[in-house]
Amino acid sequence: MGKKDSFNAQLSGETLSSNSKKAYTLSKESSFGERVNEKIIYSLSEGFFLFKNKGMKINFGKKLLNESELIVKFSKIDKNFSTKYRVYEGLRKKGFILKSAIKYGADFSLYGKGKKPGTAHSEWLLSVQKFSGKVKWEEFILKNRVANSTKKKVLLAIEDGEGNILYYEINWKKF
Repeated sequence: MGKKDSFNAQLSGETLSSNSKKAYTLSKESSFGERVNEKIIYSLSEGFFLFKNKGMKINFGKKLLNESELIVKFSKIDKNFSTKYRVYEGLRKKGFILKSAIKYGADFSLYGKGKKPGTAHSEWLLSVQKFSGKVKWEEFILKNRVANSTKKKVLLAIEDGEGNILYYEINWKKF
């Protein structure tokens, strides 16, 4: 990626943002980030994906961060960052769009291939877990209730003990 293709972003606390022209272009054309006031705000996974694939340079204060520094910082902010990023990268490269779904109690809202936020609704609420992680039944039921009430399905992405990502779709049935 050449210098003209790169763009700057700023990590401030737990917020990653950019107000560059390329950030606005990527947001409009490829659904990266969320426009908030005069900036594009990114999830950590989006930012790291853009860092690795689209020329984003990330500054923390006046320091330009390298890949290993970003991994350390992002992992301090989110203990499950590495697994979430692997899920994000794998699905994004297959043509899906992932957006933050914190307000729904999930990690990502997942849009089907060819679907864009603003023109279509997401199909899944995606939660990322490690196989060793514990999920309370109450949380599991709540995720399903929220998904059902918003006309979505629950998708679980679970990293198994060998580092593979397994996907399980949960459907709500009424009898």
